[in-house]
Amino acid sequence: MRAMSLPAAPPSDEALMLAYAQHGDLRAFETLYERLALPMWRYVLRSVGDRAMADDIAQDTWFNVVRAAASYQPTARFKTWLFTLAHNRLVDHLRAKRPQVSLSADTDEGLALANTLAVDSGFGPLQQVAHRQQAQALLDALAELPELQREAFLMQAEAGLSLAEIAEATGTSTETVKSRLRYARQKLRQSLEALA
Repeated sequence: MRAMSLPAAPPSDEALMLAYAQHGDLRAFETLYERLALPMWRYVLRSVGDRAMADDIAQDTWFNVVRAAASYQPTARFKTWLFTLAHNRLVDHLRAKRPQVSLSADTDEGLALANTLAVDSGFGPLQQVAHRQQAQALLDALAELPELQREAFLMQAEAGLSLAEIAEATGTSTETVKSRLRYARQKLRQSLEALA
C-alpha cells in the first residue's frame, strides 16, 4: 500500500518575509500582502475612521515594510512586527492631525463599514438589514471607546494578536493591554446592551 503524502504546509509569514528580504522574492511579498493587507487596513480604518486616511497609512506601513526588509529579523511574529509598524504610523498621524473618529452611518466610511459587515454575514436581505443595524451599533460603540482601548481591541479583533503581541506592538505591558481590553469589552457590552 502506498503512503499518501500530505500537501506541504504553507510557508509562515516569517519565512515569506525572509525570502523577500534575503532573496528579493516578490511572490513571497505578494503572498504576505494578500494574507495581511486587509486585516491591517481594517485595523487602521477603524482606528482613524476615514477611508482615504486609512489607505494612506496602510500604504505607508507597507512602504516601511519594504524599506526595512534588509534589516528584518524574525524576533517576533511577522504579523506583530507589521502591526507595530502600523501602530507607529497611526501614532505619528494622530499626533499630527488628532482627527475625530467617525464611524457613524452618516459618513461614507461608517456606512461602507456597516454594509460590509452586514454583507459578510451571509444572511438574506431582511437579516442583512438587522445585521447592518447591529454592525452600525458596534461601530458607533467602537468610536466612543478611548483611543488606547479601541486600539487594543482592534489589534486583537482584526489581527488576532495575543496580549503579548499587542503589548509589544504598542510598547506597553501585558497587564496594561489586559486592562484596556477588559474596559473596552465592558464598554462595548454596555453600549450594545443599552440598544437591545
